[in-house]
Amino acid sequence: MADLARVSDLVATPASKGAPRHLAIVRIAHWITTLCFFGLLLSGVEVLISHPRFYWGEDGNVRMKPLFTIPIPASRATVPTGYGYVLPDQNGWSRSLHFEAAWAVVLTGLGYVLAGLLSGHFRKNLIPASADLSGGVLSKSIADHVRFRRPREPEASSYNVLQRFAYLAVVFVLFPLTVWTGLAMSPAIVSVMPSVSILLGGQQSARTIHFFCTILLVLFVVVHIGMVWLYGFGNRMRAMITGHAAEQPTVTQQE
Repeated sequence: MADLARVSDLVATPASKGAPRHLAIVRIAHWITTLCFFGLLLSGVEVLISHPRFYWGEDGNVRMKPLFTIPIPASRATVPTGYGYVLPDQNGWSRSLHFEAAWAVVLTGLGYVLAGLLSGHFRKNLIPASADLSGGVLSKSIADHVRFRRPREPEASSYNVLQRFAYLAVVFVLFPLTVWTGLAMSPAIVSVMPSVSILLGGQQSARTIHFFCTILLVLFVVVHIGMVWLYGFGNRMRAMITGHAAEQPTVTQQE
């Protein structure tokens, strides 16, 4: 019974006055995902440097015309980039780190989604209410974001409609697509389930889509950090670490 109670504390939405602003499962998933994201970004850049050319379809090599090229030197002399030198090849450790961080963030994401569904977190805190979709509320939300207006309390204690859509898009569209395209680039996965790659148009198509998913995720993180700073960096960090924001014991829990 004690074990069940501890699990309930992680996934149940708190209702008491001193309830944490962020559930334990949300805080744990947030920081594991943060570490994994930067590991994936660093290792992904190293992998990209080995061949900074992108193609569409199943095949892609130096003898084919690329769909587009990232204008940076490569870490392999056989890859034509227009530069007279090559960068140090770090492809070994970067691929290993990318693989390990990817599975860590996938398992963390699955746990977060499962807990969010069990606790009603998505329904209560992320899915916009019908009133939020009215013209006036939506227009005001867009205008506030364009002006980067610092919100007043209790405005800052809950997500506006644009934030809700952004989080839902990342959790249920962008993140799954990134995972899918990553699996579609794996020879081991494709050998067992070729449809994973075929549905995307081929392994090189998956690599190209994966690259653009990464760009969108980076943009999301940049905007996310900017909004955290705008809304009060110290208070937001405290809430995501301890679960409680200063002098806000009655605020409804959010992600």
